[in-house]
Amino acid sequence: MNNDIIEIFEKSGRPIVGAGPCSAESEEQVMEVARELAAQGVTFFRAGIWKPRTKPGCFEGIGRVGLQWLRRVREEFALPVATEVATPEHVEQALAADIDILWIGARTTTNPFAVQEIADALRGVDIPVLVKNPVNPDLELWIGALERLNNAGVTRLGTIHRGFSSYGEKIFRNSPQWQIPLELKRRLPQLPMLCDPSHIAGKRELISILCQEALDLNFDGVMVESHCHPECALSDARQQVTPKQLTEILEKLVHRSSQTDADDIARFRTQLDRIDGELMRLIAERMEVSREIGELKKEKGLTVFQPYRYKETVERLAEHSALHCLDNDAVKEIFEVIHSESIRQQLRIVNNLD
Repeated sequence: MNNDIIEIFEKSGRPIVGAGPCSAESEEQVMEVARELAAQGVTFFRAGIWKPRTKPGCFEGIGRVGLQWLRRVREEFALPVATEVATPEHVEQALAADIDILWIGARTTTNPFAVQEIADALRGVDIPVLVKNPVNPDLELWIGALERLNNAGVTRLGTIHRGFSSYGEKIFRNSPQWQIPLELKRRLPQLPMLCDPSHIAGKRELISILCQEALDLNFDGVMVESHCHPECALSDARQQVTPKQLTEILEKLVHRSSQTDADDIARFRTQLDRIDGELMRLIAERMEVSREIGELKKEKGLTVFQPYRYKETVERLAEHSALHCLDNDAVKEIFEVIHSESIRQQLRIVNNLD
């Protein structure tokens, strides 16, 4: 990706806050929400004009007429306005209405053909574009969408983490899987990253917790769905908060510094570096033993994977986890990665790939 990507928002020493209704439903509704949010000093106003819905028959957005309502918000309250685009036609209409910021939704990011069509429609127009993560946990697909836009000449790029779809009962509507946006932040540190706690949570009572967690993880800000009468909202009523509730959430947030020059932190990091080096040595030693076991299994005609041994090891790790006050699920997850690599090493020996 080109190095000419620049930040969308000026650093003001405070988090970026985008807010507004999930859907623009009427001019009165849009202006009512914008009036209250402008008084709170949010960074930009967001509203969906075209809404991709899971099933037909749901409210799929007000359409083109809503763009004029967003223009009125900008004119009356001096707020930059943002909306989602999913097709070249959406891009054309949003640009004609002088919308300040576009975002690409999670369902669109999943489809490289759709992203490329949007990128082509934006060629020669360097408008700020925020890209939500794809619905599935695929970091390369997310980066690919950013690269398509950047290759088309869009340099003012940013990202939005809205969580990932998963099947079954769960606390969140979409699983946060924080390690994925953090890896994106590591690879592309110059890009602003916002968190969309509304879509991660799926219910308003969890939004405050997620906003704080995002700031603790050094996100640049949040984009929250806000409606003056959320119980009457035509889409995603359960996850929207009133402007007053949003104010209360923002006032309670603890802002932490990302500066790490303190001597005491440097001392602890030196200790961590030493421990990490020792861990690498021990893992390498374990893999060497695994290869020796692979040679023995090859000689005796034994299967590489032996379930009873795996079960014994997992049970033993559970005992160690309890002894050392470690989270057993986390320890098990770490071991599964190490065990998978051990199996791979043994398979190479057995199949004469080394």
